Amino acid sequence: MSNRKGFTLIELLIVVVIIGILAAIAIPKFANTKEKAVLASMKSDLRNLVTAEEGFFSDNQDYATTLGANQVNGNGGGGTVAFVPSANNAITVTRESAGGWSAEVTNPTLKGAIKTCGIFVGSGAAPNGAVKAEGAPACY
Repeated sequence: MSNRKGFTLIELLIVVVIIGILAAIAIPKFANTKEKAVLASMKSDLRNLVTAEEGFFSDNQDYATTLGANQVNGNGGGGTVAFVPSANNAITVTRESAGGWSAEVTNPTLKGAIKTCGIFVGSGAAPNGAVKAEGAPACY
């Protein structure tokens, strides 16, 4: 009688099948995490933009529509607010009046149905009608 150690082919196949089943369950769960991270960065940028715009307003009694690394004071939407968005996020700011503005952010890496997030402050118009509360970003 020989004393052979090791696994049979059937045992190895069963292990491979079990690993395959676990992978088939796990991969879809993690597939949309990048989308969620991008949407979170878009919302975060909009919240941070509110803070930057309020700082600009404190200095100028008006809101800016241009984003840049350094603040340039100005009125009538002519100034530059010191804000740089996260990578791949493109923000468009619309000044409604000296008392309000709205903004939308897009990111070309998004593949799902949601492609844009927006926010408004003061007398700014709610972007796409999807943003319900002032100062609270919403994605659509």
